[in-house]
Amino acid sequence: MATINILLREDIDTIGGRGEIVKVKAGYARNYLLPRGLATLATKGNIKQVEQERTFLLKKASHEKSTAELQSDQMKDISLSFVRKAGESGTLFGSVTSIDITEALIAKGYEIDRRKVNLKDPIKETGEYTVSVKLHREVTLEIPVKVKAEGAVEAIETKSDKSAKVVEETYASDEEE
Repeated sequence: MATINILLREDIDTIGGRGEIVKVKAGYARNYLLPRGLATLATKGNIKQVEQERTFLLKKASHEKSTAELQSDQMKDISLSFVRKAGESGTLFGSVTSIDITEALIAKGYEIDRRKVNLKDPIKETGEYTVSVKLHREVTLEIPVKVKAEGAVEAIETKSDKSAKVVEETYASDEEE
C-alpha cells in the first residue's frame, strides 16, 4: 500500500491534530482529506507556510477550546428525557439515536453537530444512560439521558388498580364464608 506524508489543516480524531505531519494511505488522502481541505501535501513550501500560520492557528485553537469550555459549563446541568413506544420488557419500538439527541439539544437552545454526539449504538431499551458529547478535542461533556416507555405511568397505575380489586374481592369472599 502506498502511503504519503500530509500536513493536517484541521483536527481529525483518528489521525492527529492541526499542524501535524502524518503518514496516511494515498487513496485516503487523495479521495477524502485533500478535496475537503482537511490536509495538504507535506512539501517544504506548505510546511513553511503552516509554520508562519502556526501562531494564528494556536490562537484559533485556544479560542475554540475556551468557547467549548464555556459551552460545557453552560450545559453541565442539562439532562434529556425521551418517551418512546416500548414493549412490556422495556424494548423500544424503534430507538433513540444521535440525531434525536441533537434535535433535543437544539430544542433547548444548544447548537451541536450530530457527529459530535458519541453514541456507539442507538439506545433500544428504556432506562438511564450517559451520552458523551465532544465539544472540542480536549473538552467532552457527559449528558444523562432517560428513556421512558410511552404510557408507562398509566400502565403501572392500571396494574396497581387491578391488584387492589383482586385483594378487595379476596377479602369480600373471606367475609362471606
